Amino acid sequence: MGLIKNYKFALKTALFITLVLTLAMSVFLYTYYALRGLHVLFFVIVCYLISFSVIQYRVQNFIYKRVKQIYNDLKLLESTSYRKKRITTDMATLKQEIDRFARDKKLEIETLIVREEYRKEFLGNVSHELKTPLFTVQGYLETLIDGAVNNEKLREKYLDRANKGVERLIYIVKDLDMITKLEVGDVSIETQTFNIIELIKSVFDLLEMKASKKKITLTFDRQYTKPILVNADQEKIQQVLTNLVVNSIKYGKEKGTTEISVENLIKNKVIIRVTDNGEGIEKENIPRLFERFFRVDKSGSRKEGGSGLGLAIVKHIIEAHDENIYIESQFGIGSEFSFTLEKG
Repeated sequence: MGLIKNYKFALKTALFITLVLTLAMSVFLYTYYALRGLHVLFFVIVCYLISFSVIQYRVQNFIYKRVKQIYNDLKLLESTSYRKKRITTDMATLKQEIDRFARDKKLEIETLIVREEYRKEFLGNVSHELKTPLFTVQGYLETLIDGAVNNEKLREKYLDRANKGVERLIYIVKDLDMITKLEVGDVSIETQTFNIIELIKSVFDLLEMKASKKKITLTFDRQYTKPILVNADQEKIQQVLTNLVVNSIKYGKEKGTTEISVENLIKNKVIIRVTDNGEGIEKENIPRLFERFFRVDKSGSRKEGGSGLGLAIVKHIIEAHDENIYIESQFGIGSEFSFTLEKG
């Protein structure tokens, strides 16, 4: 079947030519000479073989040269990889190959367009994030240079605010460096066994002051009397928990609650849930929640500060552990972020 497919065009064309010439020759012999079956059979065989050979060679050579020229002009293929495949006179096969290359190139173009849009959006976001603290620092320094430096009260006030602007810049740059390393796989995961309950307690202690400003209570869902051991990178999981709790405080309601629970998921997995009763997230925003710099409430988030990279970093750290992160939210009611870890 493969042979017939490869030479289908030449076989059919040679047969057509042979039939026409045989018919013409038979009429000629019948009219002017004696028509003999043996002579006709010999003519059919010779004519068919010659026709098939010439057509196959010429058409194959014709297709090869022109298709190769197209490949070379458009640089669709390396010439070495092109020569690995045999060019045949089967038009259906050729069409399939061209369609396949067209689909591949269309996919590549669409991917490049998406990447270009993402690059533009990313550069715009980086520019916007860095612009505010830079202009803030510049404004205070220029005011000091213009004479405010001689006023001790203003000097301390403006230097303190300029310092906060610089700290914000450093925070953003550090987060950018972290997420870039995570995306290219340049951050190693150093797995160890530790008590996740103790780690959560340390995160609560670290963020207690921040939560108290909005009178938000940081709590467990129940009292954990026994340790729950997990295998993970303790430092990076602490960053995950910190980012999630900070996020819940940032968008939490005054006098609200941020609750963490640790539950058995399957035999060798636990799931950690961070739940708040804050403002929640609208359904259309949930798919973009882990994108760099994406903010649900842009005005509110900027007032609270942050780099806008916290949730993106969380997602990359969890995925670097080969684990999963989930989000459930109802607008106006609250949100729950959860992620899995391997049991220790």
